[in-house]
Amino acid sequence: MQQAALDRQRITEALALAATAIGQTDPNPRVGCVIGHADGQVLGRGATQPPGQAHAEVMALRDAAAAGHDVRGATAWVTLEPCAHHGRTPPCCDALVAAGLARVVVAVVDPFPQVAGQGTARLRAAGIQVDGVDADLAAAAWQLNIGFFSRLLRGRPWVRLKLAASLDGRTALPNGRSQWITGSEARADGHLWRRRAAAILTGVGTVLADDPRLDVRCGGVGQQPLRVVADSHFRTPPGAQLIGLPGGCLIVGNSSDLDAAARAAALAAAGARILTLNADAQGRVDLAALLAWLASRDVNEVHVEAGAALSGSLLRADLIDELLMYQAPRLLGPGRGMAEWAALAVIEDGPAFDWLQVEPVGADLRLRLKRAGHGFWLPPAMPA
Repeated sequence: MQQAALDRQRITEALALAATAIGQTDPNPRVGCVIGHADGQVLGRGATQPPGQAHAEVMALRDAAAAGHDVRGATAWVTLEPCAHHGRTPPCCDALVAAGLARVVVAVVDPFPQVAGQGTARLRAAGIQVDGVDADLAAAAWQLNIGFFSRLLRGRPWVRLKLAASLDGRTALPNGRSQWITGSEARADGHLWRRRAAAILTGVGTVLADDPRLDVRCGGVGQQPLRVVADSHFRTPPGAQLIGLPGGCLIVGNSSDLDAAARAAALAAAGARILTLNADAQGRVDLAALLAWLASRDVNEVHVEAGAALSGSLLRADLIDELLMYQAPRLLGPGRGMAEWAALAVIEDGPAFDWLQVEPVGADLRLRLKRAGHGFWLPPAMPA
């Protein structure tokens, strides 16, 4: 097999390994590594373990050693630049050098300030050949850890808005009933997307109407996400389901609402964390400030499941990076829409999105779109 074709195959395998770490590694990135020879022999495979445990490269080296393989002169294919600093674990680039590898293929550079090209530089300084991959594979590796990169480079998490709607764009009947617009397969698929996020954001209106759990109910979850409620006046009931579940619950209100102090204290007594932020121009929770606060607490991805009011506020503030929409093959007629905002003067003023994927999920369609004009979707070039 030619080297380019083998590189593509092995990085594809490493990406599949990295995907097994979703829900396990936050706030660290999901990384996969394959070690083998140019003749096609695979010596070891590994994926990043939970925080404080081994990274993908070390896991692949251990896998090779356990099988009795000598990795000297071999190639490592890794989905993210090997780390070059002492964090909870030693530098992975040093482990690859010590193992005697001849070549390392890296899908994307790690923008973490203590790495950011230093990992590849140290490998090259040790005489190891370092190569990149084609644009498609680099994009796939980037998108697998889009929240990690967003937090480091933009100072806020990657925000994904999940919606479930009918063909005519209704998310609920006029009385608020929404169970169930989509089928069981779509609902199960939604939990896989929840699993990607370190925080799930909703509004107090959804809590009052539905009393949701907003936890992840599928396999492969190392830690439940933090449930975050935008609740300007701390109206969340202390007995709400999402307060007492693993992962914790954060209720976010306005610091200017002094009358809400007693309600906030009752929520804290029930086990919720309380955060007060300055209000925005409309007297609601400052959503940009909330996202910045979450990023400062190492939240990479935020999954939004909310009503039309909060969804509209996030869209108007241009804080939604990606739409995840499940569309059911039914019409509901009068009902509640997907997002609230004032009437537009011209069509061009509406938020625009680019298609990423349209795929059937059971009887429904899953639509994925990214915010048009956001160039963050593609990675920077690998340094020569």
